[in-house]
Amino acid sequence: MDAPHENGERASGGCLPRVVIVGGGFGGLYAARSLARAPVAVTVIDKHNHHLFRPLLYQVATGLLSSDKVAAPIRSILRRQKNVTVLMAEVAGVDTRARVVLTREGVVEYDYLVLATGIEYNYFGHDEWKALAPGLASVDDADRIRGKILTAFETAEGLAASGKADASLLHELLTFVQVGAGTAGVEMAGTMAEMARMALARDFRHIDPRSAHILLFDAAPRILPTYSEGLAEKARRHLEGLGVEVRTNAKVERVDEHGVVVNGERIRSRTVLWTAGVVASPAGRWLGADVDKAGRIKVNPDFSVPGHPDVFAVGDTASLAAYTRSLLGVRSTAPELLPGVAQVAIQGGRYVARLIRRRVNGERSPKPFWYWDKGNMAIVGRTFAVADLKHVRFSGFAAWLLWVGIHLYFLVGFANRLLVTLQWAISFVTRRREVRILPLSRAEIAGADSGRQTVVSPDAAFEPSGSGRPRLAVAPITTRGGGSDPRSNQKGSLR
Repeated sequence: MDAPHENGERASGGCLPRVVIVGGGFGGLYAARSLARAPVAVTVIDKHNHHLFRPLLYQVATGLLSSDKVAAPIRSILRRQKNVTVLMAEVAGVDTRARVVLTREGVVEYDYLVLATGIEYNYFGHDEWKALAPGLASVDDADRIRGKILTAFETAEGLAASGKADASLLHELLTFVQVGAGTAGVEMAGTMAEMARMALARDFRHIDPRSAHILLFDAAPRILPTYSEGLAEKARRHLEGLGVEVRTNAKVERVDEHGVVVNGERIRSRTVLWTAGVVASPAGRWLGADVDKAGRIKVNPDFSVPGHPDVFAVGDTASLAAYTRSLLGVRSTAPELLPGVAQVAIQGGRYVARLIRRRVNGERSPKPFWYWDKGNMAIVGRTFAVADLKHVRFSGFAAWLLWVGIHLYFLVGFANRLLVTLQWAISFVTRRREVRILPLSRAEIAGADSGRQTVVSPDAAFEPSGSGRPRLAVAPITTRGGGSDPRSNQKGSLR
């Protein structure tokens, strides 16, 4: 091939080939690490300065861990790798003719380009819902969600203490809606339930956090659609045992400041969270490449972009069908579409790094990529998880132990592993949450005219004022007469 020959000459001539990696997630980070001893100059570009261990992000959102336990500075992780430069910049596009990456700060030239730009949550054409129902994709998202949850309890306590709130208003504040019942949604709903029924149970005097109503919705016929039906059913039963109300075949039709409309039914809630489907970054549009319905680039068997042999896409940016092998070494009989999980990104990043290294050294390219499928796992409670390892499926405490071990192993940095282990042990014994501080200097609940009450918005701590300082936002709520229980409006079939 022409490209490897050209870049091989560049290396032998003393000018190292330039490898630009866009994205510091699993795919980008493991690609950079795997090029540690290659004769190339690597540049990692990310709009954030940190690598995020997303599988544990839900624990930041529910106060089990602080963000520094699941994130680490990219330049710190790669500090001993002398052939790497880290740039914090936002990429706006790629010019494949000029072979440059376009950032808002300037251009970065490349000889090889690796796109590992990740995903965003899919609001199915309703981007206006993002502000009302945040997804769980970043540290900022996790902090905001934790603020919404805790502020809802604090607001309910303040109103109950004043003696002016009716039961329907308190129920609205203590109703939490989780949209999307994949792995992230199930883990989030289960952890919220344990948070309300254990960690917060004795901290309030005028409300009972254990009365919190947690609903998990999904438009699919069952939760955890990528797992076996048996494991999904076990997870559902365990969630219901924790007090989570699970509703499937439930399509969310509207999200607003008063809650959601699901299959025509209004459900009032001040805290709506979103983990329903994902869409890829705009990397496909940058290249004008063929993409699937989720926006992922349809790549060749070596992760290269068709028509661009020196441009690669890995992780959630790529759509690839490949042969797989299970933990027991059993190979699939036909190529399978690879899922959007961390292991696919890690193995893809390593493969592309190996391919680039071979090209630069003038060696033959490796065989087409195959995926070592280590299975899927989801934690559903303190000592319960489900594990789908293809040919071996089990649940309960053994699956939970395996989940703990694997997640600790893939955390970046020994210090993080040690601190997370310690914090998990403390939380397990005490049933408490480490992170409970809200970024509010003052919180006031102001009264309004008769017949209306003013409630601190769960987003109050996160709404900037014109001066750039945090301000207290209030949302007016009309007090409804009558003593009817709003939960009666949530019964019935959702078909």
